[in-house]
Amino acid sequence: MTSPARHAVLVHGIFDTGRIFATLARDLESRGFVCHAPTLRPRGGLQPLESWARQLAAVVELEVPASEKFHLIGFSMGGMVCRYFVQRLGGGARLGRLVTISTPHHGSRAAWLLATPGSRQLRPGSDFVRDLNRDVAVLAAYGFTSLWTRFDLMVVPARSSVIAPARCREFPVPLHALMVWDRRVIAAVADALL
Repeated sequence: MTSPARHAVLVHGIFDTGRIFATLARDLESRGFVCHAPTLRPRGGLQPLESWARQLAAVVELEVPASEKFHLIGFSMGGMVCRYFVQRLGGGARLGRLVTISTPHHGSRAAWLLATPGSRQLRPGSDFVRDLNRDVAVLAAYGFTSLWTRFDLMVVPARSSVIAPARCREFPVPLHALMVWDRRVIAAVADALL
């Protein structure tokens, strides 16, 4: 019998660092998880998202023992990086659960505000978004959960965070960035992993 995954790798958004997960990581660690919250570079979407996904793969290889499973939690753009890692780089081989928070699964109109390679990939209808959504059904095997808020001003429209086959849960959080700090969202992440 395989033991449950105890490692959680947390992937931040476009302008963030791994420090954005301080409260969430502290909560998960109190529940017995070992958390890894790397800062991927360069920030600001200056490189294509595939670059961050390769960095994520390196973090998993370095930080998670090869004999153990792990969970992925992606915030905002980080959720799309997690998806690319799982769907295109073979990251699902040892994956337990996949949780995304305020992730633009169908793209975001706000991505038109920047002309960086990474932000262009997050635009609705981009090749990147269409490619990942072609076989999104494979994520059902990982207890895929998407947490979102209708008040999101970065994921536009906010319902872009809603996607099948994810278990989608809405929270009345007033701002995009507050999602990773909100106690209800943190509890929902723990619930999804446990």
